[in-house]
Amino acid sequence: MDAAQQEATARARELQRSWYGEPLGALFRRLIDDLGLNQARLAAVLGLSAPMLSQLMSGQRAKIGNPAVVQRVQALQELAGQVADGSVSAAEATDRMDEIKKSQGGSVLTGTGQSTTSSGAPTVRRVVREIQSLLRSVAAAGDIIDAADSLALTHPELAEFLRVYGAGRTAEAVAHYESHQS
Repeated sequence: MDAAQQEATARARELQRSWYGEPLGALFRRLIDDLGLNQARLAAVLGLSAPMLSQLMSGQRAKIGNPAVVQRVQALQELAGQVADGSVSAAEATDRMDEIKKSQGGSVLTGTGQSTTSSGAPTVRRVVREIQSLLRSVAAAGDIIDAADSLALTHPELAEFLRVYGAGRTAEAVAHYESHQS
């Protein structure tokens, strides 16, 4: 790869970080690991061609052009969190991935019906995921940890918040959130 290609790839990854909270290569690799997929299966669930997925992962392409694909990515991230915290089994995850694959997407601003209670209020998990998403859209996990470390002596509660929501697992953040409600 020549210098111009390296620069273009670095620029694409920075754009991905600003749009999606992290480079898509890292995000997709985590989904592959957390959900036990391979690249071909991930591409199929998302509704992308395998070459398109590869271009997004490598930084040859910066943006996911189809909003429905972006929503499927978000749905898979939520599902991966549920698998990680044990609230969804591997068998249920497979069924859910089939549902996600068939979904056409809707408004990017309104989540799925599963993220609200019957009263219409967002679930704790949804609130936590929104906080995590916001923090991760501003900085990478390592930078958030560095910021937390620099605050630890003078503002330990804020440092803990940054560590738990900015770099921790969703299950830890849900427990933190619930422990601080009164």
